[in-house]
Amino acid sequence: MNLDLQGKCAIVCAASKGLGRATALSLAREGARVAICARSAGALQQTAAEIAQATGATIVPIVADVSSAVDVERLVSEAARQLGAIDILINNTGGPKSGPFTSFSDEDWREAIDSVLMSVVRLSRAVIPHMRARGGGRIINITSISAKQPVEGLVLSNALRAGITGLARTIANELAPENILVNCVAPGYTATDRVVDLAEAAAVREGISADAVQARTVAKIPMQRLATTEEFADVVAFLASGRASYVTGTTLQIDGGYVRSLL
Repeated sequence: MNLDLQGKCAIVCAASKGLGRATALSLAREGARVAICARSAGALQQTAAEIAQATGATIVPIVADVSSAVDVERLVSEAARQLGAIDILINNTGGPKSGPFTSFSDEDWREAIDSVLMSVVRLSRAVIPHMRARGGGRIINITSISAKQPVEGLVLSNALRAGITGLARTIANELAPENILVNCVAPGYTATDRVVDLAEAAAVREGISADAVQARTVAKIPMQRLATTEEFADVVAFLASGRASYVTGTTLQIDGGYVRSLL
């Protein structure tokens, strides 16, 4: 299937590894020009070189911390300058700290809000004028299954991913007449460093092995395995494409059946 992404210009956040990297690679394979950002210059440059070599696509690395309002403005301005336009925004951040509710201070909450929620607010606001100039665009937020089914020990993520979902559903309606489509993708348990870190943190809290935590998680997934990052990224690429031209305001979970809700 031709996803109609040839020549489209995309920003993918937190793209030096994990879901962001896989998403940037999938978009590049479909012919998109991609600006990728992360906080670590070394890892970002390496990822950009690897994706460019694998796909032949234009990959623009921009060091930025999306929790910073100043960095967000610079990222969008620089991406638009180097790519020539912005058609697609993939909002993505590393997950916030794990732990019980009473373990987090006001400062922990403020940091998580800036990183997870306000980054989406600021980035979306910054790209909308560019998308209007192009006659449309795609804003896709990488959230989590915790937005639909809270995950034990992830109170910061549970609260803020739900906030992103509410934001996305609201602005999807506002922007739909301008052909700017807004959706969320909610990854389940995927083979990333984040999932390994969470398993190790749970193991320490419970006094068991990380392998036991991982096995317990996999047992709850109907498909009986973790997702690959490629499986996740290809769904994001579809939503970013011209083939998903009538999909907006939705949250699509990619979880192997883990979430038990009807919707």
